[in-house]
Amino acid sequence: MTHPLFNWQTDAWQQLNLLRQRMPHAVLLYGPEGIGKTVFAEHLAQSLLCESPAPDGHACGQCASCGWFGQYSHPDYRRVRPELLDEEDSVGGEADAPETEKKTKASKAPSKEIVINQIRALSDFMNISTHRQGRRVIVLYPAEALNIPAANALLKSLEEPNPNTVFILVSNSLDKLLPTILSRCHKFAMGMPDTQQGLAWLKTQQLADAETWLAQQGGAPLSALQMAQSEDRAEFDDFLRQLCKPGVESSLKIAEKMQKLSVPNTVAWLQRWLYDIFSYKQTGRIRYHPRYQKELAALATRVDTPALLQVIKNTNERQAIASHPLSAKLFIEDMLLDYSSLFH
Repeated sequence: MTHPLFNWQTDAWQQLNLLRQRMPHAVLLYGPEGIGKTVFAEHLAQSLLCESPAPDGHACGQCASCGWFGQYSHPDYRRVRPELLDEEDSVGGEADAPETEKKTKASKAPSKEIVINQIRALSDFMNISTHRQGRRVIVLYPAEALNIPAANALLKSLEEPNPNTVFILVSNSLDKLLPTILSRCHKFAMGMPDTQQGLAWLKTQQLADAETWLAQQGGAPLSALQMAQSEDRAEFDDFLRQLCKPGVESSLKIAEKMQKLSVPNTVAWLQRWLYDIFSYKQTGRIRYHPRYQKELAALATRVDTPALLQVIKNTNERQAIASHPLSAKLFIEDMLLDYSSLFH
């Protein structure tokens, strides 16, 4: 059977497969966004439930258990993620996973958080016998989407794990998780593919200008493909062009447009841009935006390093609250005015 893992995940799979005979009750897969961690987590869950796994740990894909898993109907498996991810059609991104059953759309906007009712719903699941006296597996991602009540409820399950129950958590950012949750999980790092691996995979997806997109996403192939195919691509390009010409008027203009997009994404775009200005000023190198080298070089000559570091710090702090701004427009205006002040 062919498996869904990416080439750069082979070593990680082999390492984790060594734990199968003494599998921890909770495994936390962590690493950069856009490298396929949830694909890895889902495949690990399937392999743990498989009735005839291969010697290398991969699921057989033929047994009844694998059949149920493929239809997202396995009685000993649960997936916990924000409602929003169930509403989105992910294109090769971190949310790659087997098809879920269709949900009736609620009148309110789907939640971006994992909420306490989702964790409480696991109690009944964990307190009944497994279907075939085997394991039960719970995959939860992204773990940083847990709100505080949900995180505290999950902590109780991690402190007193049910027999034969394995939690697989996935995180893009360990610093956003409660230390108490971190301490109760076996942490397993998922590495970024090297550039050649990333480019080779993107070429199989027929992505034009793969080098540019891979660089802009910091080397994360799935994020590169997702961004290149995103409806936000035009806005992203326009945003970068406006950053090349910082000023009060352009800041207000672009904020009006960007308020309709994901605020955390917009902040992340500026973070990478600022990093490139700083990197060029210090080393003459550009990581994320090589096609804007001329513009970034010109901007780097116009800023003082201490002021630049302060704006980078301010932008990093904004990212911590970007998911819940009181006003997206005012939030972005303030951030971009802070950026433009560097050059005036």
